[in-house]
Amino acid sequence: MNKMVENRKTQEERRVWLIRTLMAEGGLSQPEIPSDEQGQKRLLRSLLNLRPPQLPEEEFLRVQDAYLQEEIRQKGITDYRDLKPLQPGIYLWQGDITTLQCGAIVNAANSQMLGCFVPGHHCIDNAIHTYAGVQLRRECAEMMGAQGHQKPAGKAKLTKAYNLPCGFILHTVGPIISREVTPEDRLALRDCYTSCLELAGEAGIKSVAFCCISTGVFRFPNQLAAEIAVKAVQEYKTKSNRNMEVIFDVFQNSDYKIYHKLLRGAHGAEGSH
Repeated sequence: MNKMVENRKTQEERRVWLIRTLMAEGGLSQPEIPSDEQGQKRLLRSLLNLRPPQLPEEEFLRVQDAYLQEEIRQKGITDYRDLKPLQPGIYLWQGDITTLQCGAIVNAANSQMLGCFVPGHHCIDNAIHTYAGVQLRRECAEMMGAQGHQKPAGKAKLTKAYNLPCGFILHTVGPIISREVTPEDRLALRDCYTSCLELAGEAGIKSVAFCCISTGVFRFPNQLAAEIAVKAVQEYKTKSNRNMEVIFDVFQNSDYKIYHKLLRGAHGAEGSH
């Protein structure tokens, strides 16, 4: 690490330098940087969210990586192997997926698969891209450019995880519910889970952490989504020869209760909703 980077030892020094660099890079007028820590973090996250998928300078990457890795360390990293399974090879965990150490985490992406460009948006796509670093959007852009079209619902792509404690990121596009859940929506959501597991298995990944795909802003009913997710995972584990371990990661208390009840029951069968 060169002397200029080495001199930025504190998180605040790194954060302020990153803010100023991103503002200059984007040709934006220099605002007064907030004096408080949370204000600085919100501004930095917004600038990272807005940044196009271009290659940054090496110095930027060194400072960004040091900053993000320390932020994640301070939040606390959870190793999935310290959890207790609710079923053989199936775990339930309530927490921040960007702090989970496992083979791969699943990102609920949009069809462009470039991350969320809305500054500070509280979606998992935004959080994963923010804490992985700008390299992730660049890799996604290259991947989607080579593909030449948007990603349909139910499919998955694999990328590096960069600054996250997991090994890889599986990006999948869930169905968006407009009015009622259709049979096609159910199939697409099931395919999200199956596609991620199959892609992980092909890559030799031994553990996968799923978020609650398509719930929230995509409006898939939480109970039904959980039933489909659990059934898809159980069927994959039954039919596959791979010893894949799966973590269902939830954020809300209501989702934790839903998954806990499904996994503690004899079967997580999909209901008739």
